Amino acid sequence: MSEPVNRARRTLNETPADQLVGGIADVLAGSYGITEAELYQVDYRLSELLPLTEGDPITGPGHPAWRAFDHQSPVLADDIAWFPVSMRGERRGVLRLGPVQDDPTLFGELADIATALAHELAAVSAGTDVYRAARRSQRLTLAAEMQWDLLPGRSRIRPSFSLAGQLEPAYAVRGDSFDWSDDGQRLWLSTVNGSGEGVAASLLTSLATHALRNARRAGLSLADQAALADQALYDEYRGERHLSALLMELDLRSGAMTVVDAGSPRLVLLRDGEVSEQPLEAQFPLGMFEATDYHEQRITLERNDRLFVVSDGVVDATGRDVRYGETALDRFLRRTGPMEPLDAVRSLIGDLRAFVSGDLVDDAVVVCLDWTGPQP
Repeated sequence: MSEPVNRARRTLNETPADQLVGGIADVLAGSYGITEAELYQVDYRLSELLPLTEGDPITGPGHPAWRAFDHQSPVLADDIAWFPVSMRGERRGVLRLGPVQDDPTLFGELADIATALAHELAAVSAGTDVYRAARRSQRLTLAAEMQWDLLPGRSRIRPSFSLAGQLEPAYAVRGDSFDWSDDGQRLWLSTVNGSGEGVAASLLTSLATHALRNARRAGLSLADQAALADQALYDEYRGERHLSALLMELDLRSGAMTVVDAGSPRLVLLRDGEVSEQPLEAQFPLGMFEATDYHEQRITLERNDRLFVVSDGVVDATGRDVRYGETALDRFLRRTGPMEPLDAVRSLIGDLRAFVSGDLVDDAVVVCLDWTGPQP
């Protein structure tokens, strides 16, 4: 690793959390003669790249910044270069640098610095609001603020899987959510189709998510995770409030998937270009009754299978008094085959927005999972 890259890494570690971009800008100027450095973060709707300090939002899909974001590779336009700011598959935005010469070695070093910036942004985000505040084009509702802070991220990549999810309406989502975790051998994924309005819906989803995490981290089986969350919700709401959830555990070595359907969103498989909804054993939503017993079922994935989890808010989205429906959903999912999961999720949400001519009214959650097969 070159000395300028090492210097940039040290600077990021030593710079105050709110001044990361300014800190590496000094290194870039001294080492490469780069006089312009600006971070553009993708907003909550995945539709705008917003500058941290100055500049206009970037919305046009053909812009070099979006090409760098979409393809996750540097883009040079005139003497301005755009570098993806991403870590472990989580795309945070792009770094705008200039002037930059067309030099592969230089591009490699600047890409390393952009990745180091992404890691540092993840490390400091809990301790400063600077970056969260700058990546919203409008105010979040209180319920949406709670929901976004609950998420593990928006995308994740490991050698054996790729994963992404999105909530809509992004700035006013209430009860829909998702959660995931992996230990290198197994992946756990839960998707919640929440109910209710405003903060009450977010509180219900938050309690369910933390109960599921508590059970998962205690090493409980998927059925017992559902039972613990079910009991937690029932103890709090005595059956007056409940929510639907889909819990999945994937063995990354074999493709064997365990599923618990608690009145859940639908699970759709894309295999060899064909779409099929997976039949699930419908069980009671979490918190509806006291001491519900949940049962697991098995699904076997094949290499390069893609799974979508979509809530009712997707299929039931209505535009011009016409429902989006299963046929339109299946047709669109077939078109996502060549896309990365985050691009597939963003494209589906974009298609829904176009269908309803604006933001969705009801909550919707979309999660896309690719299992690429066992890795050595």
